[in-house]
Amino acid sequence: MNFKRFTPLGGIARGARLTAVAAALLTASALAAPSAGAAPVDGARTTAAQLAEASDAVLGADVPGTAWYTDTKTGKLVVTADSTVSAAELARIKEAAGSRAGALEIKRTPGTFNKLIAGGQAIYAGGGRCSLGFNVRSGSTYYALTAGHCTNIGSTWYTNSANTTVLGTRTGSSFPNNDYGIIRHSNASAADGRVYLYNGSYRDITAAGNASVGQSVQRSGSTTGLRGGTVTGLNATVNYGNGDIVYGMIQTNVCAEPGDSGGALFSGTTALGLTSGGSGNCSSGGTTFFQPVTEALSAYGVSVF
Repeated sequence: MNFKRFTPLGGIARGARLTAVAAALLTASALAAPSAGAAPVDGARTTAAQLAEASDAVLGADVPGTAWYTDTKTGKLVVTADSTVSAAELARIKEAAGSRAGALEIKRTPGTFNKLIAGGQAIYAGGGRCSLGFNVRSGSTYYALTAGHCTNIGSTWYTNSANTTVLGTRTGSSFPNNDYGIIRHSNASAADGRVYLYNGSYRDITAAGNASVGQSVQRSGSTTGLRGGTVTGLNATVNYGNGDIVYGMIQTNVCAEPGDSGGALFSGTTALGLTSGGSGNCSSGGTTFFQPVTEALSAYGVSVF
């Protein structure tokens, strides 16, 4: 399957039974030093309204391979550009921002942003492979949460590449704009409320919460196993190209690779997100984005267990 610039990942952790596998992310990468963005002309702190105008301008510039979020501490709109974004495209973004260009802080990240659909201990459908994020429930009915760009590719999901063992049937999918989807388990006993740590042990997930900037997090993915890092931004908008734009993402420096899409992002015993996409790999690093899990839980009326 072809990957796009910002790559959402895929992969579910499981053995004989479905473990709430934390194949949580995309390649997270270290961000390069920011390019100099002019300071506001009057030296004053940029207002929320001005930052919103700058964000709209970046969205309107429509440059694939870019992501952006507001840094409330610095009063800047932090724009991260992958390796495919040219100097001319960065200039286009600044031109679109016009008088708000001084509010932009441009950063580079290695690799390309893509939605990564490939495997590990995975779930399979439509020739694609993704990671399961968290197993959840509504009453006595059990479901698996994963990325929406994954659930978009097929309705029936399997636990093996031969497509002989059914995981369940898609009951909801939201991508682009959001990036979450839900699969109803065919066998409730296969749903495990834990995340696999790829060392023979598991982490029990007992709650769901919202991420915070600077928070230490981990993600478990079917391709690259358990990886850690920190949250670098919130409410990020990511342009994967071809009209695939997602909003409200968690931005991190946790690494991931194709096959990690849909996997779990967590801190301690708290579920935080589902791997959406990113750039780089676990050798050189990268930037990875996650769909906040609380939004998906609310959308489908389910909870972790």
